[in-house]
Amino acid sequence: MPDYPQMLVPVDHIEPVPRRIRALLAGEVVLDTSKALYVWEWPNYPQYYVPIADVNRELLVDEQHTERLHRGSAQLHGLRVGQIVRPSSARLYIDGSVAGAVRFDWNALDGWFEEDEEVFVHPRNPYTRVDALRSTRRVRIELDGALLAESSSPVMVFETGLPTRYYLNRTEVNFSHLVPTETVTACPYKGWTSGYWTVRVGDATYPDLAWAYDFPSRQVLPIAGMIAFYNEKVDITVDGEHLPRPRTHFFR
Repeated sequence: MPDYPQMLVPVDHIEPVPRRIRALLAGEVVLDTSKALYVWEWPNYPQYYVPIADVNRELLVDEQHTERLHRGSAQLHGLRVGQIVRPSSARLYIDGSVAGAVRFDWNALDGWFEEDEEVFVHPRNPYTRVDALRSTRRVRIELDGALLAESSSPVMVFETGLPTRYYLNRTEVNFSHLVPTETVTACPYKGWTSGYWTVRVGDATYPDLAWAYDFPSRQVLPIAGMIAFYNEKVDITVDGEHLPRPRTHFFR
């Protein structure tokens, strides 16, 4: 059993979204609703299902195809704004538990907003908690016998469903083993990464093992400019106790 809290919401759970949700494509508002539904298609986070009444139907292109899906029958639609076309990017459910709602492919739209704040990657899970806490516990990070970082002033990020992430000051990281890469990723709770590093120890190379958020979302501001390593790929010791490597899906 993992030593961190797990997701508890079952697949197919449905709840109302209390937040205003908007999404844009090429500057046009595709949807604007305060009546969206959270639908859990898998345990880690939900998707937004939007009432068709709150969708700009002028931007929908009926592809004249109906799919029989897990939650009911859905009419397949594309999106068109001027010369921009996103085929098969929306499903309008005509029966079942979410009848009258549209499920959009997240990446088919240019931007999603909860109230007036942009959300990245996927909807935020209302049952996920993310805390960035300062600590004086001594954290030591090694790989193949090489010391990568050591700190007695880490920031520990506790996120539901993930192992604790240890963010360390850059002055406490051994950059002789780190090589910067061009990788950029995003997190719904922390924002966009500002840096990634591959780790080299001897002749071994481990791609994109460390990352940083120089400008994180305000909820995790204490991690700004600090560096974290994937617990799953390095050896971490906290206050002298070696931590077993967790098995996860490598979320940051």
